[in-house]
Amino acid sequence: MKVSHFIGNLARITLVTLFVTACATPPEDPDALAEYEEINDPLEPTNRKIFALNQGLDRFLFKPLAQGYALLPDPVRDSIGGMVENVSAPVNLANDLLQGEFSRAGVTLKRFAINSTVGIGGMFDVASRMGMEGHHSEDFGQTLAVWGSPAGPYVVIPVFGPSSPRAITGKVADSFLDPWSYIFADEDAKIEYWLIRGGIEGIDERARVLNVLDDIEEGSLDFYATVRSLYRQRRESEIENGEQEEGMPGPSFMSQVDYSTSTDKASLVH
Repeated sequence: MKVSHFIGNLARITLVTLFVTACATPPEDPDALAEYEEINDPLEPTNRKIFALNQGLDRFLFKPLAQGYALLPDPVRDSIGGMVENVSAPVNLANDLLQGEFSRAGVTLKRFAINSTVGIGGMFDVASRMGMEGHHSEDFGQTLAVWGSPAGPYVVIPVFGPSSPRAITGKVADSFLDPWSYIFADEDAKIEYWLIRGGIEGIDERARVLNVLDDIEEGSLDFYATVRSLYRQRRESEIENGEQEEGMPGPSFMSQVDYSTSTDKASLVH
């Protein structure tokens, strides 16, 4: 089966699961109804099932891979993380400009130019050593939020975890904004590129929060609800360019995280 056919079938199954499966029934009590609307999780029964599936995948696949990856020497992991960040720079730049963040766009462009050349494709963060601001992440979902688009209901996507209609739309738009995807003439090759890149990004990010996620789960009476709350806080922080909640982890299983949540790399592996 071609990769594009597999992805298409997976997308169709996901859509059917999300929108055909019965939603949570809104309560009749006014106070309970207000809380239900504030939570904005009408697909909660289905979301919890997908969340449990993601936990299983994480336990038996992503976490062991991340633990093995965390054993690599720090310079190797830093180089991989730097290249991942550098590859994402063009999309960050496009969204900086679309949001009217011209100062941040200038920083993104300078970092990309320096790290792509002197830093050998991002293997070495020469820009930071020169005193420039650190890497920041922007996506079209954040751009839509800046433009006033509502997030929509909370959804959990197989493998990728917490999301929303706005974030999903942003991911699709980012795929068109990314210039790297246009170097592949064949659609299957383009999808394979995204899968490989997403896998590397996911393992790198998962390795940075090995203990963080364990601590969150152990301290939560309802891990699902805690993840939902933290995801929304993190997204709000990203939209506000980190001005609201510093160091808030993104607890999806292939999530973006604030690396300041894990200061001791040696403690990442149990």
